[in-house]
Amino acid sequence: MEDFTWYGNQTDVEGAALGALAVIEPMIQRINLAGVINQHLPADVQAEFDHGTVLSLLTAARLYSPVALSNVADWAQNSGADILWNIPVEKLNDDRLGRSLDAFFTQRHSILATLALHVAATFDIPLNRLHYDPTHILFTGAYGAAAPREEPDDGKTLIDAALDPAHITKGRTMDDAPKGTRMVHAGLTTFIDELGPLPIFGHTIDGNQNGRTGIRQQLALIRKLLKPQKFTMISDRGTFSVAHLLRLREAKSYAICSVPWADVKSLFHKQRKVLKWKTASFLSIEQQRRRDRESPLPQEHYELSVLDHSCCDNESGQSIKCRVIFVFSTADQKVVRQQRQKQIDRITAEMQQIEKSVAAGRYNDKMSAVTKRVARAFGTSQADRYFSWQLKKLNAAECKKLPSAARGCRPPTHRFDWSYDASKVHDDEQDDGYSATVTTVPKSMHSGDQVFTMFREQNLVEHANRQFKGPLAVRPVFLHTPQRVEALVFLLMIALMVYFLVQRTYRSNTSDDAPQKERRMTAATILKTFSNYTVLIQRNLTGRDVSPTRLTTRQRNILNRLEFPTPAQTLSRRLPRPPN
Repeated sequence: MEDFTWYGNQTDVEGAALGALAVIEPMIQRINLAGVINQHLPADVQAEFDHGTVLSLLTAARLYSPVALSNVADWAQNSGADILWNIPVEKLNDDRLGRSLDAFFTQRHSILATLALHVAATFDIPLNRLHYDPTHILFTGAYGAAAPREEPDDGKTLIDAALDPAHITKGRTMDDAPKGTRMVHAGLTTFIDELGPLPIFGHTIDGNQNGRTGIRQQLALIRKLLKPQKFTMISDRGTFSVAHLLRLREAKSYAICSVPWADVKSLFHKQRKVLKWKTASFLSIEQQRRRDRESPLPQEHYELSVLDHSCCDNESGQSIKCRVIFVFSTADQKVVRQQRQKQIDRITAEMQQIEKSVAAGRYNDKMSAVTKRVARAFGTSQADRYFSWQLKKLNAAECKKLPSAARGCRPPTHRFDWSYDASKVHDDEQDDGYSATVTTVPKSMHSGDQVFTMFREQNLVEHANRQFKGPLAVRPVFLHTPQRVEALVFLLMIALMVYFLVQRTYRSNTSDDAPQKERRMTAATILKTFSNYTVLIQRNLTGRDVSPTRLTTRQRNILNRLEFPTPAQTLSRRLPRPPN
């Protein structure tokens, strides 16, 4: 029988787009976020709502649809968050949210650490292997109250209210950060296993500081607040220093850290002839697919050579035994050579054009103009070392031999001579595709191949950072004080933890024989599945009647996999039944 679609009468029933809150709110309840916050921020007896309730709602807002504080009330009404959190919309003004952020700032490290330990215990997360990766957060506005942090002379680790907010200031120029951009850096500490990444802790540093400062402060905070037993800390080359290795040794723990090639280049060339290479067992997911599907695309791989070594800290004079794992990547070699050739081709074309311009007489006696144009041609490319040039004044004999100047041009007075040294390119090609990782992990614990596999998991931390700057959207950040900015950044770290806990829980409850798409389900896909879920609201003389709509089969299956109640079950427990 054919179904017909009919026009119905107008109704006063409203719809609230509960959407992803069907997943977000139960996870916030499971980790007891409001309770942990209130443990550190006792409510004012005169306050209508405790800080835990307000801040857990704000966390949900950032996960659902990031908005400015002044728009949170509208979001709560449109999504039904005011019903789930039992806060009237008119009470969700930016002053109340701002006061809760102010309070949160004074206990931000302690709250995050307590939550991390609670999550670790609840979800069986061993704190034995921690990845660290910093990312920058960009800001607009003056933030005149922002000031550099001053570290105590006695070396104590300051936390919470005793530690000023990170200085919102100009940082180094990057692809997404033009010169002069104001920023802070947020470092995430992440646990990674077969279920994926889980950001567990974090910290901020001034916008003009580097990864070495970030990892030093992060390690001090981890030791003070999380107090893990022996653990391994994994990080990228921007954080490497021998002092970092020594600090981890003092903590009876270990390091796996990539190292700038310049730091080990001479060691590599000195030992190159005696290094023994083996193919690494690690393959990226894409390379695994190419092999499984017999793809015609190139099958790339890594080769490893492990060298026992000893690193010395120039400042303290202390040394530490380690292993240097030299890595050769067939893919990296191709990429580096392609990029270099692209730079060489671009500079060559520019040099040829400058040569023609000078020969046409357009740069007579203008050495400064030629210098600027060459500088633009070189840009920030490292390929400039392959080129040399000079602007040479023509003598009388050379001028006589020149053909007549073109109409509208003056006879040239100089010649632009330049050259390209292919031998330097050949020298640099000998290091193409090579990198190095330093580790203090004993051989008895993990082989060089196992250490390299653990290090390659660092890519998942970068994925978490992309979520931090993308879907969770630190911006729009329209806050008046650096303290509130910092509080919001820490709240976003909690939001990121919730986000990946949803993903982790789904994967952990998925059987090993399920399709790979199910076993690798992402939080983004889960939240999107609920984007069209709505509850209905009927207003009457006594208040509001809230009616949940029916879940789709897919939505119900996800909630079952997550072991979450349905919106109908949640609302029936929290809201009273209407009088007969």
